[in-house]
Amino acid sequence: MSDLILHHYPSSPFSEKVRLIFGFKGLAWRSVHIPAIMPKPDVLALTGGYRKTPFMQIGADIYCDSALIARVLEARQPSPTLYPASAPLAVPLAQWADSALFWAAVTWTMQPAGVSHLFNNPAPEVMKAFGADRAAFTGSMRRLTLADATAQLGSYLGSLAAQLQQQGGPWLFGGTPTIADFSVAHALWFIRRGGPVAEIIGRHAGLNEWLDRVLAIGHGRSEPMSSAEAIAVAAAGAAGGHAFCEVGAGLGFEPGQAVTVAATDYGSDPVAGTLVGLSADEVVVRRTDERAGTVHVHFPRIGFQIKKEQSA
Repeated sequence: MSDLILHHYPSSPFSEKVRLIFGFKGLAWRSVHIPAIMPKPDVLALTGGYRKTPFMQIGADIYCDSALIARVLEARQPSPTLYPASAPLAVPLAQWADSALFWAAVTWTMQPAGVSHLFNNPAPEVMKAFGADRAAFTGSMRRLTLADATAQLGSYLGSLAAQLQQQGGPWLFGGTPTIADFSVAHALWFIRRGGPVAEIIGRHAGLNEWLDRVLAIGHGRSEPMSSAEAIAVAAAGAAGGHAFCEVGAGLGFEPGQAVTVAATDYGSDPVAGTLVGLSADEVVVRRTDERAGTVHVHFPRIGFQIKKEQSA
């Protein structure tokens, strides 16, 4: 049985990105379905406050953010690679897709026709609960208007279609998929789930065919797992140690400092703990939960802020 545990829910776009990467790398994994909205007590037991979806667990190590998860899976299974040397712009394109393209896609899809299709004509109380959760989740973040999203999305999709045509290959950077294909695909996958609003993709030559190719990769091999079982895995794994990490010199922090780590865009609930790992790419905090035991929670540096605290 695989030690890779993905905590996700079926309609989560960033989860679809990671599920497709599992498929691309031919990896087996265990699937824990989590709630789409708060409360999420089992999630918080593992992450300490981070509530974006998905996150990945390996024993008592918790990996937050799909960009970091992709790097961990690349280290686990280097071939086929997500980061070919022939496509140095794949990573910044993926970062753009995970932010600007994603929010334009979400705003476009969440217009009434898309919502009705996504939620199968939801009851008013369902949408009220979902809306309240997402309002708290995005906080003071400035959201696009539908008019702005429409204009931006049309421009973005046109550029992606032109990139595919110019490359002449089946993928965004030619003959092989990269991290950029998976980051772009999850945003377009969400639009396609919106039913009638998905016609915007078809306006741009080649995009539907490219999206079909990405989604045909599939999700690899998964087995269901309960959140209680995952918490027990973390508690047992803590006794066996954690993935190696250390606090690098000259980065402004010292090992053992009390810190908080929080996303800088949305879902910015801080995670408090003791600093045990820091590099140019990753920050790791140690925290203890009465059920999950002592876990190490990993975050990427891009998109997250570290702050020193008075006590852990």
